[in-house]
Amino acid sequence: MMAEGPLAKRPPHIWLEPELPLISFRSPILLLIPAFAAAGCDRQAAPDSQPQTSATATESSAESSAKGEFNGTLDIASRGKDMPDFAVTDPSGKVLKLRDLKGTPVLVNLWATWCGPCVLEMPMLDKLGVDNVGKLRVLTVSQDMGGNDKVAQFFGDKKFAKLEPWLDPDNNLGFFYETGMLPTTVLYDAKGKEVWRMIGAHDWSSAHTAAMLAETLGK
Repeated sequence: MMAEGPLAKRPPHIWLEPELPLISFRSPILLLIPAFAAAGCDRQAAPDSQPQTSATATESSAESSAKGEFNGTLDIASRGKDMPDFAVTDPSGKVLKLRDLKGTPVLVNLWATWCGPCVLEMPMLDKLGVDNVGKLRVLTVSQDMGGNDKVAQFFGDKKFAKLEPWLDPDNNLGFFYETGMLPTTVLYDAKGKEVWRMIGAHDWSSAHTAAMLAETLGK
């Protein structure tokens, strides 16, 4: 998916800012967005700059308006594609190369502190990691711009058991997946091949999730 003109290098979650001129896209995948807009975040729902509200405020707001609206879209169009050869970092500067994770299935989740549905997903993703320890690596990667402090504070407040505060400061993963939507979550098998991606928010505690993971995790 490519945007035409000088805005082509904007990160995906910035493409749809209301103050920007209309952008045309060659890929038909964005035609799916209206169907699940309530299940995720794009920049139409965010201020010009990413908000400075606390994670607690974001979560409370999301719960009142989006609870029960986990209706993301399952996409298998990219099944079989290799995991990208990118690296993510944590707030301390530690580097993790994604392809070093081969050998265990990996669930890569792109999220942001300002995205209410993303924040609602986090405890469920953490439990998913706990319930499948040794079988599945859940990798949450923030798409916050300049998000070191925001992400570190969020994780400090939440004290997740398995999730770690990985960052993608150049939005490399966002460019690679090209969904224009947060959250976006991608499952890779133990060989580093994409199985499916969930575009928009999903109930990761549901029986549907267990069924989607069963083949990859050998259950």
